[in-house]
Amino acid sequence: MYGIVNKAIEELVTAYFGEDKWEAIKERSGIDVEYFISTEPYDDDITYKLAVAVAQEMNITLSEVLIAFGEWWILKTAKEKYGSLLLSGGSTLIDFLEHLPDFHTRIMLMYPKLTPPEFKISNKTSNSIDVHYHSKRLGLQEFVRGLLQGLSKLFNKETQIELIQSRDDGSTHEIFRVSWS
Repeated sequence: MYGIVNKAIEELVTAYFGEDKWEAIKERSGIDVEYFISTEPYDDDITYKLAVAVAQEMNITLSEVLIAFGEWWILKTAKEKYGSLLLSGGSTLIDFLEHLPDFHTRIMLMYPKLTPPEFKISNKTSNSIDVHYHSKRLGLQEFVRGLLQGLSKLFNKETQIELIQSRDDGSTHEIFRVSWS
């Protein structure tokens, strides 16, 4: 993953819990990187170790960490650093989700070494849409849930997000049903 991801984890922790807690998390994780460079790729293992260390240090589940980070990524990192790109995906949550498959194509122009996930959309109804998440990376489904929750908040749309298919159950990818009233 690119350094911007690890920097965002650092920003989330320091914003809510302070610099001392971030230093404790880095020490617990065994990561000896003084400063993450946003545009440089880092081994995925660094990101996973940081997330696990946050969960341990804060005495919460890894799922809770990943969900919180997904929301933070949308509402803070993406909004501040890529606001115009983020908003170019649509003016409503439904528009954005429908254009989500094209979103990482635009991101790859900025991060050419990116190994992005692939999103597909199916089963759109008047009050729901299914978001298919394909990725080589395992264990990030709760991060995606957090991203979807963050997008819902960004577009002021109250939603319910249900995981209806998972690789944990032997499927080839995850499917989230995003529903609204």
